[in-house]
Amino acid sequence: MEPLLVEAFRYNKWANLHLLDVCAGFTDEQLEMTAPGTYGTIASTFFHLLAAEQRYLKRLGGGEPVISERDGVFPGLAVLREHAVRSGDRLIEIAPHTSPDEAHEAKFSDGLFKLHSGVVVIQALHHGNDHRTHVCTILGHNGITYGDMDVWAYGEATGATVRIGSA
Repeated sequence: MEPLLVEAFRYNKWANLHLLDVCAGFTDEQLEMTAPGTYGTIASTFFHLLAAEQRYLKRLGGGEPVISERDGVFPGLAVLREHAVRSGDRLIEIAPHTSPDEAHEAKFSDGLFKLHSGVVVIQALHHGNDHRTHVCTILGHNGITYGDMDVWAYGEATGATVRIGSA
């Protein structure tokens, strides 16, 4: 049996791809939709979510980020989907080898910090859930359905939740 952390990152990747696929056919105008209390537009939220995921990978020793919000140019959802596949696969790959006690140095605008991998892993999972929720809020606010994407839906999609009888 694989470590539970692997399954958590499989869900993270599945949920990212599900939501990116929901928005794949959106117009530029739709990608600029937002709602009160969210990070920003759909486009900027996806860009932020996936650029941050690559920074978390870097902090876990999983490679250098390829995209950055600081570039200021939205690459499009198709490109972000490719990044979601790669970073999702990489997180799944390194998950079994990640120890919560490993420490890494990270430079932020307010200084240099020692971060334990456990904190980075929890932040990566939380951050993904948080910003996917923002995109779902924007979609719901604008009357757009996005299907089921909670953990139960993931279980059904992957065969990890199977009905074996009636109530």
